[in-house]
Amino acid sequence: MPNAPRPPEGAPTIHPTIHLSRRGFFGVLAVLAASAGAYAWGLLPVRARAAFEKRFPTRTVERPEFRFDPASGEIIWRDGRREPYALTLDGLVQAPAALSYRELRALPQVRRTLDFHCVEGWSVADAPWGGVEFRELFARVAILPQARHAVFHSLGSTEDAGGLTHYVESLPLADLLNPALQALLALDLEGAPLPDQRGAPARVVSPFDLAYKSIKFVHRVEFTEAAVPGWWTRANPVYPVEAPVEKNRLRTPDPRHG
Repeated sequence: MPNAPRPPEGAPTIHPTIHLSRRGFFGVLAVLAASAGAYAWGLLPVRARAAFEKRFPTRTVERPEFRFDPASGEIIWRDGRREPYALTLDGLVQAPAALSYRELRALPQVRRTLDFHCVEGWSVADAPWGGVEFRELFARVAILPQARHAVFHSLGSTEDAGGLTHYVESLPLADLLNPALQALLALDLEGAPLPDQRGAPARVVSPFDLAYKSIKFVHRVEFTEAAVPGWWTRANPVYPVEAPVEKNRLRTPDPRHG
């Protein structure tokens, strides 16, 4: 598994002659908060962290090729290379856009306590996520009218699955933008930046869909007209592109069904 994020090495120094925009100022504050959260998570008693890890198993098909440093907003590859993380929004848009980790943190943040349901049959109740609503994120681009789905692409590589060598999942735009479904692009878990094994820097959380739809390590969102079969579906054709959680596993009824 990837190594855990390193604790912050200190707050970034801003020279007094630098003039920050309002968005830039809040971006700096957000990165500082992320660094503090990561440090606080590291200070939790080992027993408390172990208890959470035990009730939330890790399932990752990506190879352990990188880790993420939330203090710097950089991807650190296994060979030591560092590069700034950026989330690309492209496909059926008027003009593509890319957001840095700092810019994602500067967007309005929400906190949601949601259940998480794995395709293997286990569930985690009341996982406390934090992140960005998709309506806020997708407002950064002008999506063309024919776009109906968002295809998410993961960092890193996987075994080949029907021609895919990285993890991919797609979800309907209507679902992602429906506030009743509570989907978000998660940056935090339990009040701290996502650890590597949970999908840092950013992951989808779609609580009314089986967890293979909640793709980790997201670095690109591609807007398309049609749904795209994801990595899990191509590797295991018994699992469909649409994957709502079974009714008897939900504590809250799926808003799409009634």
